[in-house]
Amino acid sequence: MASVQDQLEIKFRLIDGSDIGPKTFPPATSVATLKESVLAQWPKEKENGPRTMKDVKLISAGKILENNKTLGECQSPLCSIPGGVTTMHVIVQPPLEKEKKEISQPKQNKCLCVIL
Repeated sequence: MASVQDQLEIKFRLIDGSDIGPKTFPPATSVATLKESVLAQWPKEKENGPRTMKDVKLISAGKILENNKTLGECQSPLCSIPGGVTTMHVIVQPPLEKEKKEISQPKQNKCLCVIL
């Protein structure tokens, strides 16, 4: 089990400037687990909240974090201050099904040809 010193304290900054947390996580925690935590703690009164983990993007030190990475792998040496709180930005980006369908359907090109 990781000691308290090995734990990383993280808060999640939402688009409106409010925060979820801070909460402590071990460095072996996956980004997917962090997203699940955000989903579970999402304020119910907020509109347009994420429905699934795929709707959530986490950004730390200017990088979008990948689900299969751990906190230890994503940790930036410039942002890790012992005893400090790391702020991760949360972006909610639900899948755009309508646009995907429109893009996948080929459009018919109408061409006016003039033969001289």
